[in-house]
This record gives sequence, structure tokens and C-alpha cells, in this order.
Amino acid sequence: MSTAAIPDRLRLRRRLGATLAAALIMISATAGARPFPDRFDLPDGFLPEGIAIGPGPVAWFGSRADGDIYRANLITGGGDVISQGPGTPSVGLKIDRRERLFVAGGPSGTGRVVQTDSGKILADYQFTTEPSFINDVLLTRHSAWFTNSMAAELYAVPLGHKHDLSQPARTVPLGGAWEQGEGFGANGITTTPDGRALLVVHSTSGLLYRVDPATGVAVVVDLGGTSLVNGDGMLLRGRTLYVVQNQLNQIAVIRLDRAGDSGELVGTITDPDFDVPTTVAAFGTRLYLPNARFTTEQTPQTKFWVTAVRQQT
Repeated sequence: MSTAAIPDRLRLRRRLGATLAAALIMISATAGARPFPDRFDLPDGFLPEGIAIGPGPVAWFGSRADGDIYRANLITGGGDVISQGPGTPSVGLKIDRRERLFVAGGPSGTGRVVQTDSGKILADYQFTTEPSFINDVLLTRHSAWFTNSMAAELYAVPLGHKHDLSQPARTVPLGGAWEQGEGFGANGITTTPDGRALLVVHSTSGLLYRVDPATGVAVVVDLGGTSLVNGDGMLLRGRTLYVVQNQLNQIAVIRLDRAGDSGELVGTITDPDFDVPTTVAAFGTRLYLPNARFTTEQTPQTKFWVTAVRQQT
């Protein structure tokens, strides 16, 4: 195959994607529906927690009920289940450029990788057999990182040549200033703005830690006294860090320095539609959050939805 054909294929794919998006907007308008709704429903009883977005206006959600993966169109709000779960929860999610979904397995102690176009499981990792809650996922250039809220350790899955998934995960103990304590510890994870270290929020203490990915040594990020208690999913956009504080029904907006050593609270995003949002992903100028409704009885009939709000910069 000519190497010149690769950019042409990418351009064609993007044009087709743009044409499809425009067609869906026209269909929505014709049907009287508003494109890119501020709220759309997930299946009753789905028990959502994680979200990933892309490529294009497509969002992916995992079920805490049985691990199903649900695909939603952000233009119309419609969607369907694309992968049946293993019977254990799907929690945090991230998607890579190869359209593979990395899924945290909650209390199963596992993580897995799902091909989004077929729903096929490409890899399955047993990180630990001890009591655990594998909570969130971060994709960096060389690794997929998973947090464990019940133990002071992270798990790194090496992404080999052409992002091969066959290499075993390594355990990275959290040390330095990290204090596990009682309750949920490590939850949301992202990188520092300069990409040299990891940022991990401790849900119970409300502290944000900067973690050396090579050693696991952690230092507390100076936030000027701001508490991130109930911190859950996180999203970094430039030097702006969005931290979902689930049972507080808000998103803390933090402006970080490049190294991620310090930051300050520059805003808080709330919405009447929030009902214990857990994780966050972005499309365009919007943030999308699934509402886990932890304080509501969770039954097969419980209603769940996604809320879209505007970013702050």
C-alpha cells in the first residue's frame, strides 16, 4: 500500500464522519428534536459510572450492574449496548486512537480492553485477588494506568509496539506522602500539564497527589486549602483540571502550574440536573457527566441520565 494513501483514507473518513454528523443533525431537526441535547437518558437500571468520548460525537458508558458497554450518539442522545458485560461492574473508561476501550473492573480486581466496533474483548487483566476496587483509567503514551481505591497501589499495563496488549501489568505501590487511610483512596487519575507525572485524587481525604510514574512516590499538590473530598473522575484540558465531586453534585475547576505541583480553585460548576455525577469527558466546549445516583435506591427500574454542561477556562 502506498504511504500516500493513508492520509487520503483519514481525510475520507473524516469527511464521511462530518457528512454523517450533518445528516443526523438534519434528521433530529426534522423530527423536532434538539441536536446535542443537554440531557439524555441511559437504559433503566443501567447503573452508569464511567464515560469516554470519541471518535466523533460518540460516548461510551459502563454498567455497574453487569459490565455492559453502552454507546450513545451525542447528537441525538440515542444509543444501544455494544458489548455484553462479564457479570462484574464496568467502572472507569478511556478510549484510544485505535478505538479500543480500556475498562476498570471495580471489585473484580480486573481491567479489560474492548474493541468498540465489534464489542470483542481483546485483553483481560487480573491486577489483584485481594479486596479491591479498580476504579479509573488513564492512557498515556506508553501505558494504561488503573487506580485501586482499596489499596495504595496503581497498575500499569505496558502498551508495546503498535500498542500491543500482550505484556503483563506491573504494580506500582504508592509511597512518599500518600496516606491510604479508611474509605476510598485513589480514584480519578490524569497527568500533570507537562505530562511528566500523574495526578491522583484521594476521595476520602480530598487531597490531590502528584505521583512519579516510575517510583510511585507521591507528594501533595498545594491547592491553597481547597478540598477535593468526594473527588471522582478527572479531566485535564491544558492547565485546567476538572474534578468531579460526586456526592457534592459539583465539578471543581482547578488552574494548575505546568508541573502540577500547585494549583488554585478558579470556579465550581453545578447544575440542577446533577444527581451524583461520577466521571467526565469532553466534546467541543461541553462536558458530559453520567449521573450514578448513589443516594437513590438502585433497582432495574431506576432512571439514569447524562448531563451536559459548558466548560470553564
